[in-house]
Amino acid sequence: MMKDTALVPAGTAASNERAVTATETPILHVLFKLDETIYALPADVVLQMESYTGATVVPGAPAFVAGIIQLRGRVVPVIDLRTRFGLPPKERSLETRVVVGEQGDRTVALVVDSAREVVRMTPSQMKAPPRLVDDGSKGFVRAVAQLGDRTVMVLDFAKVIGEEPLDV
Repeated sequence: MMKDTALVPAGTAASNERAVTATETPILHVLFKLDETIYALPADVVLQMESYTGATVVPGAPAFVAGIIQLRGRVVPVIDLRTRFGLPPKERSLETRVVVGEQGDRTVALVVDSAREVVRMTPSQMKAPPRLVDDGSKGFVRAVAQLGDRTVMVLDFAKVIGEEPLDV
């Protein structure tokens, strides 16, 4: 059974964004964690966040596919981001969430350790990832942003869910 989780704005606008010029429109991003690393997806691809209690396993699916869930009358595949990113397994907790996103006509849920924050980021806050990060991440990381003392990796949702080929 899944329970809706509200998106909670983080702090004040002054704490997580610089002064914005007319040409630098901020874009909302949903932040989530795997271990202590913070990741982000543009809010326009995120449909919702839900508590995660498990998925029905699909025989023969790739190892990073945790299974499928029923979500508001739809069958949605679930990708375990820990497995997808080559991280060790971690026991699920009350903080474990699925971040449900949409790419074209495809809806996919991503299992993450925690997710509760939405922030505004301007294009100038987002920098291309360093080459070593870019080479090692298979193209999953689209940009790196600095929010105060936090480093955030902005993901390429299409590559994470397998809609686009990986950079290998």
